[in-house]
Amino acid sequence: MGSKASTKKVRIDHFLQFSSFLQREVVFDCYVPATPPPDGPARLLILNDGQDMQALGLEQILETLFRNKAIRLYVVAIHAGPQRRQEYGTAGYVDAQGRGCKADLYTRFMMKELVPFVQQQYHLHFDKKAIAGFSLGGLSALDIAWNHPQDFQSVGIFSGSLWWRSRDVGNGYKEESDRIMHRQIREGNFDPSLKFFLQCGTNDEEADRNANGVIDSVDDTEALIEALEKKGYVKGQQIEYSLVKGGKHDLATWAGVMPKFLEWMSADA
Repeated sequence: MGSKASTKKVRIDHFLQFSSFLQREVVFDCYVPATPPPDGPARLLILNDGQDMQALGLEQILETLFRNKAIRLYVVAIHAGPQRRQEYGTAGYVDAQGRGCKADLYTRFMMKELVPFVQQQYHLHFDKKAIAGFSLGGLSALDIAWNHPQDFQSVGIFSGSLWWRSRDVGNGYKEESDRIMHRQIREGNFDPSLKFFLQCGTNDEEADRNANGVIDSVDDTEALIEALEKKGYVKGQQIEYSLVKGGKHDLATWAGVMPKFLEWMSADA
């Protein structure tokens, strides 16, 4: 009888690399096909907050995906560092509290150190690359993809911290100008190669800063979708939106949506 290990579709490789940009050691896990399909495009998915992927059940989710679909998908889960709130965020702008001041360095680490290492490690040139994250990690993923569409073709934002703002509420705050990511999209350029997967839960939070009866996380997510549509992106084509009824700001909710996201990002593989 063969061992259980021999039937596994996913192998997890663990790495510890020093980043010259971040000036710290970065831990990341690579979830790779145990026996990669010989043909088809090679895909790379980078996930923020990789330290949570075991609790999210990513290995089991990928096991199911790989059993149902022959796909050369390599998932790199980067563990957040001790300065997560400085490294995640928007690279061009700090928020009202001065957070996100190392987001540009994190972006450089990812593009100039991490991706080349992974390509060399697995002797692959990736045909398409995606990035995704949860909460503040989702904001980081969106900022990186939006500003580097030549490098990332799709992005997943799970309960994204899209409230990220340049001015505090109650201090002259204006939604139309002070939400940093929304402003970037309004002022940026349409790139037809980019695709967006956005998720939010109806119980993601309780805050409703503008008292319109819609919680802020849903408000901010749907306002961002509206900004993307005005830019030229189309729901059902470049935009996929998953509003989870009863969904919370937690790993269980995100785990429930992850299979849908993986199917979506690999649909044309």
